[in-house]
Amino acid sequence: MHKRIIAALCLLSLTAAAPTPPKRIVSLNTCADQYVLALADPGQIAALSPYGHDPELSAAVAKARQIRVLKRPAEEVLAIGPDLVVGFPDGAGGVVGAPQGRWRKLGLASADGFAAIRGQIRQVAAAVGHPARGQALIARMERDLAALPRPRRGGVAAYYQRRGYMTGTGTLVDDLIQRAGLTNLAAKLGKPALAQVSLEEMIAARPDYLIVEEGSEKIVDQGTEMLHHPVLRSIPRIRVPQAWTVCGGPAYVQAARSIIAQINAAPER
Repeated sequence: MHKRIIAALCLLSLTAAAPTPPKRIVSLNTCADQYVLALADPGQIAALSPYGHDPELSAAVAKARQIRVLKRPAEEVLAIGPDLVVGFPDGAGGVVGAPQGRWRKLGLASADGFAAIRGQIRQVAAAVGHPARGQALIARMERDLAALPRPRRGGVAAYYQRRGYMTGTGTLVDDLIQRAGLTNLAAKLGKPALAQVSLEEMIAARPDYLIVEEGSEKIVDQGTEMLHHPVLRSIPRIRVPQAWTVCGGPAYVQAARSIIAQINAAPER
């Protein structure tokens, strides 16, 4: 009897300590949008970031269509009066004049891999009042990743962007490259997280694959034109939507699946 009473008191203590689920959540950036849309009830979300409806940057546009997006965050957040703001690592996310204690704040740093994504899912799920939903999402992502086919070949890949920028090590893209069984060219060249690599350097390095943003086949300016230089034409390309790699979140699985599928479909060189 004594043990049952103690257990009941502990349960009451834990229940009392649990925060009340927020009713008005505001997301301040595209990365936060992905988590909030995946883990909160639609009725809890008061507003998303200004790019919440942009299909080039958001991997969750389908869920976001009926939800308001911010146009002037500094003014609108104050008017909304949210009880939870999810945004940049500094917590305030650039909202000027936010009264101390008026709302809870959750900052999210850029995820550099799946381990960081798991941690952020748990953070956001707890903050929005649905921790079990977060655990279920993690379990589903782990199951899907475990079921991915094995890459049929390895090689060196360069994530090459407009103006010749290449994504380096310690990034989400680097984590995806390694998961696909490839080596990041940036690691071989000793480049930082983001470096400008000339066409001459790229040809000299001769990667087995160029990973490019889907839609980069269209030349819109000098920055995208260099991706179509004749010296790069013989390098096989893996195309991935920018929205799947710009942020951590549920789209990580889609990106990994797509990269591996394209490697396996590529002709032998």
